[in-house]
Amino acid sequence: MSYDSAATRARLLDSAYAEFADRGFAGARVNRIASESGANKQAIYLYFASKEGLFDAVLEDRLGVLADIVPYTPDDLTGYIGALFDHMVEHPELVRLTQWKQLERPDATDMELNSHVSKAEALARAMGVDDTRGMDALMLTLAMAQAWNTTSPSVRYMSKPAELRLGQHRASLISGVAAVVDALQ
Repeated sequence: MSYDSAATRARLLDSAYAEFADRGFAGARVNRIASESGANKQAIYLYFASKEGLFDAVLEDRLGVLADIVPYTPDDLTGYIGALFDHMVEHPELVRLTQWKQLERPDATDMELNSHVSKAEALARAMGVDDTRGMDALMLTLAMAQAWNTTSPSVRYMSKPAELRLGQHRASLISGVAAVVDALQ
């Protein structure tokens, strides 16, 4: 049986995603990632050079997957934010990963910076505003989309059935996004 480096790299990314989302950068252990992936610790350093390189690769990989699943539509920001919200509700570990990133490694990578700037510029063109207003709209609506996952369940449900509250919150999110766009135009 031959060694499949692409499969090993993919397993490492999957294991690292679970580890980093659960424990953050500081709490994650390279030995645990290697063990969970069925690879050895040296493979991590071979493919990613360092724990930092692995974290950055995981973040880039997962944000790339997100971009494929939820394509950015600056001409339909409410539709995009609604689809993004739906994905984050189904995959709360992605929100946790990005929260750990902000807490432990707050500087934006080149990929993150380029992604946000290009999205803000496209949104600014769609809204007919300058780039700073486009960035404000992007930042505000992304934060709104994450609010459900970043609020304690006991607070967000308010003693109502989960399905009811989730639908109510999603409707409020869409209304809020529309209001942000209207206010910034």
